[in-house]
Amino acid sequence: MSRPTLFGLWKLLRSVMVAVCGLAIVVGLLPSKARSQLGLDPCCAIMSAGLNSISGLLRGAVALPLGSIQQNQQQSANFEQQVVFPLPAITQARNMALQFQSQFVQMRQLFQLPISSATLRTPQLLEQSLLSGNPGAMPQITSSYSALYGTVMPPANAPQPVRNMVDMTDAEAQAAMKKAVEIDALANLELQAAEQINQQLQTAAPGSSTILEAETAAWLVRANAYTQSAMAELVRVRSIELANSSDQVKFSASHTAALQSTGNQVLQQGVR
Repeated sequence: MSRPTLFGLWKLLRSVMVAVCGLAIVVGLLPSKARSQLGLDPCCAIMSAGLNSISGLLRGAVALPLGSIQQNQQQSANFEQQVVFPLPAITQARNMALQFQSQFVQMRQLFQLPISSATLRTPQLLEQSLLSGNPGAMPQITSSYSALYGTVMPPANAPQPVRNMVDMTDAEAQAAMKKAVEIDALANLELQAAEQINQQLQTAAPGSSTILEAETAAWLVRANAYTQSAMAELVRVRSIELANSSDQVKFSASHTAALQSTGNQVLQQGVR
């Protein structure tokens, strides 16, 4: 029942009560001699009639609408419990969340298995930084890489095009290693977020499912962004490989042309 209808019932009930009380006050103010002429005290009869009127009004105008409201509320509650939020389905979903939690623990244990394989000291230092999953270890990658693979050769030991190619290859190799460390750190955060969301699902109220769904969707968008970042780094690595291959061909062609020029000069001097 709507609010205006309830307000109308309350106004009607209030008017009847005011009328009965006013009549009782008027009768009470009459002289006792006038009241005694009736044989009985009319105040009691008037009060009794007023109470009976109020009782009938409550049964007819108030009790029936209130009963209808209660019935509608019960039907709405039954619909929510049986259709919208059925208890067996909620229990099944929470049991599934508990099962997923144990699987998340197994995934984390597998994710943290040691895979380091280097046996010598210098490679071990670089491998520890690469597998640490700690972005703070990125500055150590540069020094460990130089200690293992060396630095760019001096100008006296190689032509400038070769030195440029080596420098760019070393730079992209270190960038890919650092990006791998960053992706590992992000993967750890994603696993922690997944476990936290799953724990919330185990005790979440049915009405909060929309909020948890939005939170999960946001993390999914982040995971896709991290994946795209990793793919971009792979594209850069492949691009450097192609560029190096092209540069090697160009350098070989240039070196061949220089040898031909030098050979022609030697032959011309020999003819003379």
